Amino acid sequence: MENLAERFQAAVQQFWTGRTEALQRQIDSGKVDAGTRGAVTAGGHMSAIEALVVDLPEEAGLDRLDVKTRVSLELPGYFGPEKRWDLLVISRDRLITAIEFKSQVGSIGNNFNNRSEEAIGNATDIWTAFREGRLGKFRPFLGYFFLLEDSSSIHTPVPLRGKHFTPDSIFMNTSYSQRYAILCQRLVMERLYDATCLTFATKSIPTKVSHPTVDASFEQFVAQLQGHVSGFVRSQLG
Repeated sequence: MENLAERFQAAVQQFWTGRTEALQRQIDSGKVDAGTRGAVTAGGHMSAIEALVVDLPEEAGLDRLDVKTRVSLELPGYFGPEKRWDLLVISRDRLITAIEFKSQVGSIGNNFNNRSEEAIGNATDIWTAFREGRLGKFRPFLGYFFLLEDSSSIHTPVPLRGKHFTPDSIFMNTSYSQRYAILCQRLVMERLYDATCLTFATKSIPTKVSHPTVDASFEQFVAQLQGHVSGFVRSQLG
């Protein structure tokens, strides 16, 4: 994709703008959630980033109608009947890709475990459903995108509290930014996801965007997704 870095920067900036506008709409309506929750519950704050990813399958040769972002996002599960994903690409009755878009703004200590368990659980569910033949025979690309507010709190080492048994030494004296990086790395290592993108972004104008590793960068995420889609397109042409 041309000007990918600039387009991604603009999409992340829209993430912050969208949150602010969503909260203002709730204030104007007189129905405001406590704290910053209103910015989340209004929905749609990841839409600009999703829209950027939507362009990829089309540029690789698929029909834009094959990309689902608003409706018909449910896939059969194994531990439950259905799971709603954030973006699906389905072409010729084949699931090409399924992607989750998640974010964390503030309350970092209260949500890391929940986000980790959610990511692991969703991947486990879809791959088990795939094994059981619920999703066809073509192995899909599973992607996980995570945007974390970049502030001093995410870079401060957090002590381990457990007193029973010894935790993995990789987590000793780590900050939440490092723990999310480890999570994303291991999600790929254990083949739960084909690619992950971990983005740090400051809540400012302009926002400052960074990635902890090249493997978890948006550029790498895009390259792997486009490679998978292009492979499918070539197989159909052959």
